[in-house]
Amino acid sequence: MDMDNNLIAVIIGIVEGVTEFLPVSSTGHMIIVGNMLGFDGPVADLFDVFIQLGAILSVVFIYKERFARFFTKEGWQPDKGLSVWHVAAGIVPVMGVAYLGYSYIKAYLFSPFTVAIGLVLGAFWMMFAEYKTKNKQAELEHDIDKLTLKQAAIVGAFQLLSLWPGFSRSGSTIAGALLVGLSREAAAAFAFLIAVPLMFAACLYDLLKHINYLNAGDFQMLAIGFITAFIVSYFSVLWFLKFLNKYSLTSFAYYRIILAVAALWYFYF
Repeated sequence: MDMDNNLIAVIIGIVEGVTEFLPVSSTGHMIIVGNMLGFDGPVADLFDVFIQLGAILSVVFIYKERFARFFTKEGWQPDKGLSVWHVAAGIVPVMGVAYLGYSYIKAYLFSPFTVAIGLVLGAFWMMFAEYKTKNKQAELEHDIDKLTLKQAAIVGAFQLLSLWPGFSRSGSTIAGALLVGLSREAAAAFAFLIAVPLMFAACLYDLLKHINYLNAGDFQMLAIGFITAFIVSYFSVLWFLKFLNKYSLTSFAYYRIILAVAALWYFYF
């Protein structure tokens, strides 16, 4: 394992940690940065998937009490607050469609050009949600335990937009949750909670498909990327939750448009 690979692991781990739960599309950033670094192929695909587990673990740590509650009797009772059924309603639609469309998405939508399109469309989606709720902030629900199963299912349906790389899972989910009546903070909390089982299932599926490409020499790189993604993601999520107490998603939308233009210029002009 040479220093270059270790450095790549740190760089991509930082990118994953910063972007996984922010509404800027971690997949889009990973594709763009991976192409810029010349880091591609089966091992790169495996690495990108594995370090996402580090980001997932950070959210489990932050919401450990909430996840622990899911394993209690009350955690299975939808009339006692946010339950396993709310989480299931939020992830079942996207899991089914993702499974059916996996091959097509991987074959045709994982390029800098398609990512740039997703970044712009996702930016407009977030700006639309902010515009529609701009004068309704006092009416939005701040308590995630008051989320209904119907609202959870609708948010889950909006999450289908994130299957287009660059659109952003958190961006599509948070914007969708705003439109169904949640505050930004509650929307982000629900988006993070449903991301854990969804991402874990997706990562496990991808790992099983690419595990044959892994050899003993890759473990150091995987470990570096995993730890880096975990640490950076932990602080990134905490910062983002504080950010949403004062500011809207619009600044992220502007950033996405600028990134899309920069990516198109870098790769195609």
